[in-house]
Amino acid sequence: MKKIAMFTMGTRGDVQPYIFLSKELKKNGYDVVLGSHPCWKQLIEEAGINFAPIGPDIDIEKEAAKIRGKVQNPVLSMLKTMNFVFRIVQESTHEIYEVCRGRDLIVVSHSQMGATEAEVLGIPTVNVTLQKEMIGEKLKPKTFKDKLIGGMIERQAAKPYNKIRKVYNLKPVKSADEIMSKKLNLIPISKYVLERNPYWEDKNVLTGYWFEEAEDYVPDEKLAAFLSEGDQPAILALGAMSFEDESEKDKLDMFVNAFKVTGCRAIIQGFQKTIKDYELPDTMMACGSVPHSWLFQHGKFAIHHCGFGTSAATMIYAIPSIPVPHVLDQLGFAMQLSAANVATKPLKSKELSEETIVARIEEMNAAYAEKKKNAEMLSQKIRSENGVANAVRLIEAAMQN
Repeated sequence: MKKIAMFTMGTRGDVQPYIFLSKELKKNGYDVVLGSHPCWKQLIEEAGINFAPIGPDIDIEKEAAKIRGKVQNPVLSMLKTMNFVFRIVQESTHEIYEVCRGRDLIVVSHSQMGATEAEVLGIPTVNVTLQKEMIGEKLKPKTFKDKLIGGMIERQAAKPYNKIRKVYNLKPVKSADEIMSKKLNLIPISKYVLERNPYWEDKNVLTGYWFEEAEDYVPDEKLAAFLSEGDQPAILALGAMSFEDESEKDKLDMFVNAFKVTGCRAIIQGFQKTIKDYELPDTMMACGSVPHSWLFQHGKFAIHHCGFGTSAATMIYAIPSIPVPHVLDQLGFAMQLSAANVATKPLKSKELSEETIVARIEEMNAAYAEKKKNAEMLSQKIRSENGVANAVRLIEAAMQN
């Protein structure tokens, strides 16, 4: 039996794609271990995947909320979060090394976690990249200015990896591209959502989204009753952006008041600290960890932060979106939704107010029939791709070469 290790750091949306891939690999006869923050032990093991704890036992979503609360600029917020994760990766290299030992393949996530350790051990790698901006345009003709600016950015981006390479007495690299797999980079995005960049090398492959159905999910009585009592509700799902360092009553007030003004029933996920002592009207309810694969199929539209996993889920399960991006990569996913005409114009987090939320809900209601129809057609196309099965087939081919 071939043995595969993979690693990922970050919030639940950064972990979920690797759970889907791990399950499909396991179904195809592979021995898989998934390494991540200790806080994801239950999530990963409940999916039936072997788990390896990596790094300190912290609540990563709470830590991300702290960073977000202190830094309002979306670019700086993303960079500070990335630096926080990179420090954990650097300090955990010996743990990563031990998990890699004896494996036949290492699946390297977007943070390049595991790439250097695999190189030291002589184990082949396959990469996974969630953001298209992270993929180099190797085939694009470059001017002197492009080379100069690009080289400066690449050297800066390579610094965290060179700190790990120094531990193993490896030569420093000039760019992260040098430590990426030479065989395969999996991009778990649909070709119906993202057009393949003609300047990408052949190893960069759009597989289609990775997902699974939640057919065995049974909602609790309160949620089932709420859904049966009236019109389809809006789903407010801001993901890690609604994990609070401290209570954010003003922010929740904006959404609740906007739902009241527009006469919209709503289900609210997140805002755990605020929601404890918050009195919601009968037309709204809070729910905890309900899988989007089930919940999104019961909502009218979703208001969400445009994390990778949530954005994909809205398209897979055919629910139109009101995007509320908070950091830079989320803005990119928001633009993908808008381009597919399954969403309203993005509402940037710094522009949030009761009035702007009302305006987006009214925009959604006015164009709902069209956006719902588009979402349903896109969902059918995405499902036809069998993205996670494609990924496993490509991994198998890479292992044989």
